[in-house]
Amino acid sequence: MSETAILAGGCFWGMEDLFRGLPGVLDTEVGYTGGKLENPTYNDMKTGTTGHAEALKITFDPAKIDYETLLGFFFKIHDPTTPNRQGNDRGSQYRSLICYLNDEQKKIAEHVIAQINASGKWPGKVVTEVAPAGEFYNAEAYHQDYLQKNPGGYTCHYVRPEWNL
Repeated sequence: MSETAILAGGCFWGMEDLFRGLPGVLDTEVGYTGGKLENPTYNDMKTGTTGHAEALKITFDPAKIDYETLLGFFFKIHDPTTPNRQGNDRGSQYRSLICYLNDEQKKIAEHVIAQINASGKWPGKVVTEVAPAGEFYNAEAYHQDYLQKNPGGYTCHYVRPEWNL
């Protein structure tokens, strides 16, 4: 039995590359979510006018990794305190967003964010949006597994080992 998580935290290439290495992650797909335009392309989305965010759909085995652990890792690999920005990437398409698929995921997301805010490890409050999952549109084929196909390609993501839930 597998479950799905949909997360946005800046450039989807870096997120995919880091999440795919976690034990219990079965599959990853990069794409677009949270916007109004049906079937957006990268050229549509990169304008920042469609409302979509670059996102990652993660299929995982909950017997090996739970949703809370995935979210803990999510908050270790991006800065959740910068609205509409990760590294050099700026615009609403690079916002921090958790798209929950059920009430339990929403509850866990809110709990994890409260823990992070209470920890004081980030210099500001978490601005990550928590919203019901809408349509997820797969990105073009050249975006899938991008950093595996292009080692050394651009990413603004890295694991912050000092930050733990």
